[in-house]
Amino acid sequence: MQEETPDFLEFVWVWNHLQGQATPAPHRRIGRWLQLRWDAGDRRLLLMAFRGCGKSTLVGLFCAWRLLRAPDTRILVLAADQSLAVKMVAQVRRILERHPLCRPLLPETPENWAMDRFTVAREAVLRDPSMLAQGLSGNITGARADLIICDDVEVAGNCDTPAKREELRARLAECEFILVPGGTLMFVGTPHCAETIYAPPAAEDAFLRGYRRLVLPLLDAGGESAWPDRFTPAGIEALRSRVGPLAFARQMLLQPVAAAALRLDPALIIRYAEEPDYREAGGRAQLSLLGRRLLSGGAFWDPAYGRPGVGDGSVLAAVYGDGESNSYLHRLAWLTHDPDNPMDPATQQCRAVAAIARDLLLPVVRVETNGLGRFLPALLRRELARASVPCAVVEHSSRRAKAERILAAFDPALAGRRLHAHEGVFRTPFAAEMAAWRPDAAAARDDALDAVAGCLLNEPLRLPHLPPAARAVSWRGA
Repeated sequence: MQEETPDFLEFVWVWNHLQGQATPAPHRRIGRWLQLRWDAGDRRLLLMAFRGCGKSTLVGLFCAWRLLRAPDTRILVLAADQSLAVKMVAQVRRILERHPLCRPLLPETPENWAMDRFTVAREAVLRDPSMLAQGLSGNITGARADLIICDDVEVAGNCDTPAKREELRARLAECEFILVPGGTLMFVGTPHCAETIYAPPAAEDAFLRGYRRLVLPLLDAGGESAWPDRFTPAGIEALRSRVGPLAFARQMLLQPVAAAALRLDPALIIRYAEEPDYREAGGRAQLSLLGRRLLSGGAFWDPAYGRPGVGDGSVLAAVYGDGESNSYLHRLAWLTHDPDNPMDPATQQCRAVAAIARDLLLPVVRVETNGLGRFLPALLRRELARASVPCAVVEHSSRRAKAERILAAFDPALAGRRLHAHEGVFRTPFAAEMAAWRPDAAAARDDALDAVAGCLLNEPLRLPHLPPAARAVSWRGA
């Protein structure tokens, strides 16, 4: 069968032709590289390509091509979670069912033809299926594979701390015991942190040292797009603005940039002094700011019970959003309590939050319930009801590291100049806290940054409103 099968690029072209699609330049480059590396006998491979280029689709086609050339091949797909691995295995199964060259591989009885595993028509009697999907947290002990595909095994959730990175490397080391002698181990992905498993070979802690690599960033050394038909200059700049410089450098330029290299510059925030304008027209209420209609808003409260000026600050941030994904940081309040007041500190702070929600017409207040804030939502609901404030209370539990939350919230907003702040915000410690903050500084003050990040991350992302398409004048008078 091996002499009759086409090379990999021909196999891809046939499939794309059936799907009514072209084979763009990045796909041809990846296809040629996979073919050359296989023919050269390289058995440790790393494919790094920018997000959205279709690298997982091409690797799925490569798996189908390998089964066509050698039906006895056993392929194991590992991913950060089970569902992602199943997605690739299911794609390969569909390719085998529809590709005209793969019809001899379809079994007569679909006994083992599932979404997460399947077995093609083969001569060898083997215990393992032709292709199996497994998440990193699953048990792969006892499995054997001729080809292991590690597809996006590094994601944001499993590499944000040293302990998680160490666990990721320990789990990936198990692949060496699963791979049969002479087998191939291929990693496919993009870096999500500075200490990535895809670090260059010259790095001190390079995990994949000795692997043959193909690194395909979105922009070349001259700043030209690797796929200009799909990623135009305007589209690239818009993407950079939406995701921020850090995520763009890692995911699109494949550079493991350290988060510590990022600085939160308060000068990138657009200041304003106006107050929201509330009106009712046609029986409908409208709230506008700077001449723009506001479509959403809310507050995020990161509570603390320390004495005034001691310990963590209890900070409430209030943010509005318009229809163009602009955010307006309108109020930052450091909530304190009077130790001489007979009322308990929690109730004092909840009444202060209720007053701010009433003054700013906030529809929702999210309360961080990690640690000390577990019973505050019920208490805040009581105070809002007593003050007759129609505001919902949502309990929020953060599972991401604080530095990661702050970067994810501020980096895109500042890069796109979509974050506005009221003049009163700059009379608080917020600007100084922002300028002094570093992701790796454990002792830095970040109470206000964490509260604002909670607002920004919970705001819905809206597409800008485009003007309607021009219509020709109708001779019928319409």
